[in-house]
Amino acid sequence: MEFQDCFPIWAKLSEAQRGRILASLVYRQVKKGTVLHSGADCTGLLLVESGQLRAYILSEEGREVTVYRLFDRDICLFSASCMLRSAQFDITIEAERDTGLWVIPAEVYRGVMEESAPAANYTNEVMAARFSEVMWLVEQVLWRSMDKRVAAFLLDEAAIEGTARLSITHEAIARHLGTHREVVTRMLRYFQGEGMVSLSRGTVELLDEKRLAGL
Repeated sequence: MEFQDCFPIWAKLSEAQRGRILASLVYRQVKKGTVLHSGADCTGLLLVESGQLRAYILSEEGREVTVYRLFDRDICLFSASCMLRSAQFDITIEAERDTGLWVIPAEVYRGVMEESAPAANYTNEVMAARFSEVMWLVEQVLWRSMDKRVAAFLLDEAAIEGTARLSITHEAIARHLGTHREVVTRMLRYFQGEGMVSLSRGTVELLDEKRLAGL
């Protein structure tokens, strides 16, 4: 797959702008578990060709909470927050699967964005979508009980993986939700007792997705 096919506003850029992007573009293939961006570093914009990335924040105590995921053709701007002069984000981006992606240097994209109204509009749309995800997360953490958050996570994960049998540990779920493993284990055992899931080592199988959705 070519970069030009994945970048939504490619046709709206001038020849000179396209040339600058292509001349600076870096393609990377990374293994599952690779950390691509950490803290407020200016890694550059990440455009996923294929694979899956996870963006999360880390508390002072070392607890993680997933902010959003990136899939095929998704772009991450928070990894280049230095180009947004009034905004800095301490965020970590990690490959959840083996992933192929392009990196656009922040200074190159910023130059294009300052010249091109379509690029500026696209950037604003992506940022607005990401901030909506952040605000949704804040709402979940502040107002929703843990049983509802665990149920929602299991349903989301099943949709992403395309299967009701999830190969995931209680510790991994806790990292996604920013809580302790013991809390997740307690919730999962409750779900199992109610017949909504079946638990085995390193596996959670969803037995009653309708009831989980009801939560």
